[in-house]
Amino acid sequence: MNTGSSPLRTLLPHLWPRNAPELRLRIVAALSCLTLAKVFTVQVPILFRETLDALNPDTGAALAVPIGLILAYGAARILALLFEQARDAIFAKVGQRAVRLLALRVFRHLHTLPLAFHLSRRTGGVARAIERGVKAIETLLRFTLFSVLPTMIEISLTFAILWSLLDLSFALVVMATVACYLVYTTVVTEWRTVHRRRMNEEDGRAHSRAVDSLLNFETVKYFAAEHHEAGRFDGAMRRYERAAVLSQTSLALLNVGQAAIVAVGVTAVMYMSAAGIADGELSLGDFVLVNAYLLQLYQPLGFIGFVYREIKQALVDMERMFSLLRIAPEVEDRPDARALRVAGGEIAFKGVSFGYDPRRPVLKDITFRIGAGRTLAVVGPSGSGKSTLARLLFRFWDTDDGRILIDGQDIRDVTQDSLRRAVGIVPQDTVLFNDTVLYNIAYGRPDAAPADIRRAADLAEISGLVDALPDGWETGVGERGLKLSGGEKQRISIARTLLKDPPILVLDEATSSLDTRTEQAIQNNLETLSRGRTALVIAHRLSTVVQADEILVLDRGRIVERGHHGALLAAGGRYAAMWSAQMEAEAGQEHGPQTRRPTGVEPKAPGQQGGQID
Repeated sequence: MNTGSSPLRTLLPHLWPRNAPELRLRIVAALSCLTLAKVFTVQVPILFRETLDALNPDTGAALAVPIGLILAYGAARILALLFEQARDAIFAKVGQRAVRLLALRVFRHLHTLPLAFHLSRRTGGVARAIERGVKAIETLLRFTLFSVLPTMIEISLTFAILWSLLDLSFALVVMATVACYLVYTTVVTEWRTVHRRRMNEEDGRAHSRAVDSLLNFETVKYFAAEHHEAGRFDGAMRRYERAAVLSQTSLALLNVGQAAIVAVGVTAVMYMSAAGIADGELSLGDFVLVNAYLLQLYQPLGFIGFVYREIKQALVDMERMFSLLRIAPEVEDRPDARALRVAGGEIAFKGVSFGYDPRRPVLKDITFRIGAGRTLAVVGPSGSGKSTLARLLFRFWDTDDGRILIDGQDIRDVTQDSLRRAVGIVPQDTVLFNDTVLYNIAYGRPDAAPADIRRAADLAEISGLVDALPDGWETGVGERGLKLSGGEKQRISIARTLLKDPPILVLDEATSSLDTRTEQAIQNNLETLSRGRTALVIAHRLSTVVQADEILVLDRGRIVERGHHGALLAAGGRYAAMWSAQMEAEAGQEHGPQTRRPTGVEPKAPGQQGGQID
């Protein structure tokens, strides 16, 4: 089974783990119990034959003999069951440990993958792949170790016993039947796998579309698109239906062929044993022995067909989950990467160019410096590359050209963990975990004391709201924080960043979802927080960056103006035009159609700009 070779190579080390003598001992003990269980199982038909022959009046045996054989027969059945259950109990810890560690490995790997992977992948499809993969590991372990291996041992022992007690011809007929059964099952199941894989793919697509639609419940309602969403989901389910029908039809063909092979084998062996009795070569007990072995053997063998199909499907599901492990992270720590050492927190972008797609550059030769403890603001139209600066600083991507330095250290030479611990961000699009208000704020520093959490909430102007909620700090925020307003979510985001207390701060439209009064209150707190810290402020509202030490105006990936607020206004360029437009818009909202111009603005020649940094 080529499909399963890679998943099996990934799984096997977890079934014989290094530095885990207890688990290895459990594996040895479980295999021993498995073997003993089958040894006692194959003794049952022999004891049954001896009992039947002892009861034959022609033997003249005493009544005590069959009673002893009957007791031995019962003991063999009990011991076989006892060792089977002991095998399951002993191996349970090994199997569950392997499942847990592999699931954890995939989960951790997903968090190492680039942001581009998570932006392009459907979350529902990835989650379904992991869910199925974990169940597939359990299925593989349960059926392989508790069904396939025991059945193979039982077949081998049965072959040896029939050969020694009866004749080689009996053993050969049994083995030929088993071989035909396994070959037929393998060939047909391989053919069925195509339909099963297609069925799973369509099921994954349907699940992803359902999750995507439900996550965007409000958007669906806004556009009255329930019928459209139902149609998309039904289309995926129709394709799943067709694949499922083909899969079920092929299953019927498999079952009919298996039953026919077993029937032919049973008929042949019973005819041979009946002929032996007629010739006086075999006893009635031998006839029962053969019959008992056939019933005892073909019962698990009939189950092997189902087991093989489940194992094959498990390997397909595991292959899909483990394929996630083969996706290499785009951004990795260098072998000699060291922890970032933050002294003052100076940030420098030197000749940085970057594009998410090589055909469409986003940043072009960006150079600036933020002195330790200083604040630099970046403004500009949508799509100019403002938020990309923050993503590059967090090293979600590496620059195409140029370098980014913190206190003189190239961020490509330090560990990502230490870099991201040193930088805090309040993003424009705040997404919360489906947990409580307390959990989401404490996420900034999970080991923080309650007093520190309360202080961060106070600074973010969220404490009053939390205290007014029926469940207070234990109030659930819902999926992605949908139970809260945009402003409430943003204040929680600010609170958890304040709790993190980083030396470097990134504010990406940090107050864009707040009303003017709340924005001003939080803006004052953010300015207080930024003192002594290096801050990169990405803003749309220019009124929030007036106090910045330096302002960069970005347009189409280039710095077109730079300087402090007063100098940029005096220059009369892009920044002054943006400021004027925003002031007029705000005045129009407050006073109706009347507009006003900002005071203290004296237009200058377009070529005049503020001083350069670096």
